[in-house]
Amino acid sequence: MLEMLLLVAEMEELKANPQALARGTVIEAELDKGRGPVATVLIQKGTLHIGDHILVGIASGKVRAMCDFKGRRIEEAPPGTPIEILGLSEVPDAGDFLYAVSEEKLARQIAGKRQDKKREMESVTPEKVTLEDLFKQIKEGKVKELNLVVKADVQGSVEALLQALTKLSAQEVRINMIHSGVGAITETDVMLASASNALIIGFNVRPDTNAKKEAEAQKIEIRLYRVIYEALNDIKAALEGLLEPICKEVVLGRAQVRNVFHIPKVGVVAGCYITEGKAVRNGRARVVRDGVVVNEGIITSLKRFKDDAREVAQGHECGIGLEKFQDIKVDDILEVYHIEKIKRELKP
Repeated sequence: MLEMLLLVAEMEELKANPQALARGTVIEAELDKGRGPVATVLIQKGTLHIGDHILVGIASGKVRAMCDFKGRRIEEAPPGTPIEILGLSEVPDAGDFLYAVSEEKLARQIAGKRQDKKREMESVTPEKVTLEDLFKQIKEGKVKELNLVVKADVQGSVEALLQALTKLSAQEVRINMIHSGVGAITETDVMLASASNALIIGFNVRPDTNAKKEAEAQKIEIRLYRVIYEALNDIKAALEGLLEPICKEVVLGRAQVRNVFHIPKVGVVAGCYITEGKAVRNGRARVVRDGVVVNEGIITSLKRFKDDAREVAQGHECGIGLEKFQDIKVDDILEVYHIEKIKRELKP
């Protein structure tokens, strides 16, 4: 295929002008805690330089840094170059077009108008609903729209979720996307869901402490998934009134990693402080880094000082070892939980 593309380009004399203002397409985008919004872009026309003013969807900014596909810093990107860009005001969507513009003021004005238009499209006030009683409310004619707030670890996952969920709209109810974004589920997401009576769907992300408390206070339902098809199957089953018994996750406690020890023949042990609840040996634990789940596994070792412990309560320090996971970092959060089987009932 590559040879045919090169042949056609040569025969048709297809060329790009490297002297023009740059234009490209966003392939992927995410929010990095240390670097801010990061976008992977393929430059298609012109040449992008460090310091160029750019417009990308509803985001604008000035190119602060560029890296090539090997992670090396570069000063300019000619046509056909895949690059990673820093300097945007917010995370763009995958598929957004990048334009280099002559003035920063122009980029901000256009981005502002696009943001206003997006807010107008999102300002809806539908009826309240939970996934458990969705089918019953549809039959009673109370629900015409199922409103969702979708958050994921990267923009590509957001796009895949939105595309798949939109196709699930049934004749009796339409799925309406109130908001979507990249990163942990925040208190702002919960407040938006409360104002628009929406469910929150999280893919490979977790709610922060404030978001969890606000969701409980506002009685906002947050559904968390690691596999896209599980989210699709749950919502499809709810639309059809076919929800089957589920396994409910019960969080036992949270621990903050304050130190990391490399012990010969044992591996990596995390020196932790239990901030909430308790940690239990052989319990399930997920590693949350900047609001994103990076691993799920079993607690294989739990120690207080040098002694093995069955459990360690809030306010105490302990050493935790995880099964087949060595990439623990300081400030990671270990969320300890167990699975409880609960029958899910619907009244059609």
